[in-house]
Amino acid sequence: MWQNGTESSNISPKNESMKRVLLALLLFFATNTFSQDILPKVCSGSLHRIENFKSRFVSSRNIDVWLPENYDGKKTFSVLYMHDGQMLFDSTTTWNKQSWDVDDVMSKLQKSNKIQDCIVVAVWNGGNNRHRDYFPQKAFALLSDIEKDTVNQQLKRAGRVQEKFIPNADHYLKFLVKELKPLIDKKYKVLKDKNHTFIAGSSMGGLISMYAICEYPKVFGGAACLSTHWVGTFTLENNPIPAVLMQYLDTHLPKAGKNKLYFDCGDQTLDALYPDIQQKVDLLMAAKGYTADNWMSIYAKNQDHSEKAWKARLDKPLTFLLGK
Repeated sequence: MWQNGTESSNISPKNESMKRVLLALLLFFATNTFSQDILPKVCSGSLHRIENFKSRFVSSRNIDVWLPENYDGKKTFSVLYMHDGQMLFDSTTTWNKQSWDVDDVMSKLQKSNKIQDCIVVAVWNGGNNRHRDYFPQKAFALLSDIEKDTVNQQLKRAGRVQEKFIPNADHYLKFLVKELKPLIDKKYKVLKDKNHTFIAGSSMGGLISMYAICEYPKVFGGAACLSTHWVGTFTLENNPIPAVLMQYLDTHLPKAGKNKLYFDCGDQTLDALYPDIQQKVDLLMAAKGYTADNWMSIYAKNQDHSEKAWKARLDKPLTFLLGK
């Protein structure tokens, strides 16, 4: 369902404001490796760092675990895994001085008794490996060799790859499910079943969250996909990715009623590429039997592609997935 029933206008990704935003984003991702060593400050609860987590499947990275104020090691809590973990807390530690302020949003919702008790596992991205880790591998495999070359050239022009682009999402999910989750389940007082295990992210993080619930529907009970980067590259022109993502979803979506899925997108800056594709995804969701009980899709009019925008509407996916 496309909440509010608002249709997007035809917004060209070639306009000047879009070009400026894309250039800024590409410059950032080409140069920034998120090398912060400072532990972010939180407004409530506490933040614990698992430093330089070693994996058999992906490059090593930090894991920040947020525990709410009422976490005492006795009562069991749900778990929300979130991607791009270095952008979730304390804007003074992030590259663009913006953050989701997840601790603030979740604390308010928990104190008002709107959501269940939950900890947050903030998984840092792999810097230069981010696009490879988050790109749905089985969807990419549906491309022809010519289409793969097209995608490769588009990502090269965007500064995302220097050589051949090879997605690593299947290994990234194995890292989450086979290495990180067992550690969290052992180290913290949490509920281990799928009904209390969730995953969330934005942009490419939204894409990998969708992929995670499709590949591991018995592990993750719900996924929040904000500003999902359905285009994969950074253009709609001659781009075969949206079509194969739709094809993948058509055959891999969890059976309706078994899991919860949340989608949203804005219509400004990079989000201007998403509305038409998101509406096609919503039509597919409805055709598969998803209803308001297990699926929400929101069009955030006049919202852009930023942590500030995601923070402003974070209460919606949290309440939908974790609501009492």
